[in-house]
Amino acid sequence: MWPEILTGAGAFGAALIIGAFFSTQQKWVDATGRLYLTVNLFGALLILASLVAAWNLPSAIIEGFWAAISLYGLLRSVSRKSN
Repeated sequence: MWPEILTGAGAFGAALIIGAFFSTQQKWVDATGRLYLTVNLFGALLILASLVAAWNLPSAIIEGFWAAISLYGLLRSVSRKSN
């Protein structure tokens, strides 16, 4: 049961990332905005969670960096807002 739930979470995470990217291509969302970065962060975290069910080192590397860069962008955005 858990592997299927984790796989579903990873598929949803991939859909989030793809949808966010598509939204930037359509100019609906700013690629440096909080919405885009937040969606990417959650998408990457869901994919990382899915790797518990089916480990894949290259996916873990790319999603780890994807999440870290998204988090960095969000923190930078919050820091700029407070100044």
